[in-house]
Amino acid sequence: MGLGKTVQVIATLLKLKEDGALDPARALVIVPTSLLTNWQKEIARFAPSLSVAVFHGAKRELAQRAGESRPDVLLTTYGIARSEAAALKPLPWRVLVVDEAQNIKNPATAQSKAVKAIPAATFIAMSGTPVENRLSEYWSIMDFANRGFLGKLPQFIKEYAVPIQTHHDQLAVQRFKRVTAPFLLRRLKSDKTIISDLPDKIEQDQYCTLAPVQTALYQSVVQEGLRVIAGESDTFKRQGLVLQMILALKQICNHPAQYLKQGQADAALSGKALRFLELIEDIHASHGKVLVFTQFREMGELLSGWLRQMQGREPLFLHGGLTRAKRDALVERFQNDRTERVFILSLKAGGTGLNLTAASSVIHYDLWWNPAVEAQATDRAYRIGQQQNVQVHRLITRATFEERINDMIQSKRALAELTVGIGEQWIGNLDGRELENLFTLR
Repeated sequence: MGLGKTVQVIATLLKLKEDGALDPARALVIVPTSLLTNWQKEIARFAPSLSVAVFHGAKRELAQRAGESRPDVLLTTYGIARSEAAALKPLPWRVLVVDEAQNIKNPATAQSKAVKAIPAATFIAMSGTPVENRLSEYWSIMDFANRGFLGKLPQFIKEYAVPIQTHHDQLAVQRFKRVTAPFLLRRLKSDKTIISDLPDKIEQDQYCTLAPVQTALYQSVVQEGLRVIAGESDTFKRQGLVLQMILALKQICNHPAQYLKQGQADAALSGKALRFLELIEDIHASHGKVLVFTQFREMGELLSGWLRQMQGREPLFLHGGLTRAKRDALVERFQNDRTERVFILSLKAGGTGLNLTAASSVIHYDLWWNPAVEAQATDRAYRIGQQQNVQVHRLITRATFEERINDMIQSKRALAELTVGIGEQWIGNLDGRELENLFTLR
């Protein structure tokens, strides 16, 4: 992540053009909506001789003939690729590229099926996190890039997914690496032979204490939640109840107003909010810029309100409800306007693809408990082009399930870094006593 995948692919497309390989067949690049402008700018910067068109928006048009009327590179989005698959499939494509390829991690979705149905001579999948939750996601991406190489999905699950994820079989891990390594171009920031001048990334957990109102809400939700879960025998419904309780407790740990959907939004009612504002003051004192990630839009709105009161101006806030043009404008302002010091981003809308190297600090207000997703977000700042050390702050409430889950995740990080990300689904499989130990306030 942040090690030049886009530039490598652009160089490949330029080489194909120079060799005459993009005539008459062209290149189709499918990206998340928020990355369309980034791709346009990167091609203009590194390969201006490549002609580019964007197939997106209400007035989109698609040249139907091979030849000079078509651009060398056509940029489109996953949503358009799904809805316009019938128009894209008949055209000749020399290469089909998918950026943030985890968007096709589920082989059963209409989006994945539509993208995989577009024929091309060559397929390239780009992703810093090919596995976010389970190894079958890797199979789906490889099924796009190298059809049939890993066999059918049931066979893959039997030979690799179950031994690695369930049994932590190191022999299966090594076999999996040997089979897949020849088809991967992977670079690590720890490898100084690749990039010698990337500054350090310093991660620090910031532990916060629940305020009295948070404590009361937390204990009430845990008591009622464990009672309801204990009375549910259906495994699927039980998992749903556990995840529902996790969501409620996350919101309480963030701020009571987020959970209650009403009442005072005073920062003093949340220990995490107070620590957040202290960090912001420290970062401002050092004249730094900061990215703030939260998985909840409503939490982002609360953060914006506190910062507006503290600083007398509205911070930047990128979330899924913004148009592409507004997202692009926010990124441009943060990168180039010295007065814009704080950029709040919802994790899903802003956690991948963006170049935000103006920031020297990152704050994760609430945690996803998936090392791969968290690293994706952090690497909006920690990437090629970064000139400063990047300080990463992870906010965790003491004595709560947040602290205990974080400890468990850190102990499993070695497995996550091998092949498999860690999500929250596994928590639903814990028995009653384990759940009580996990959630009870200490």
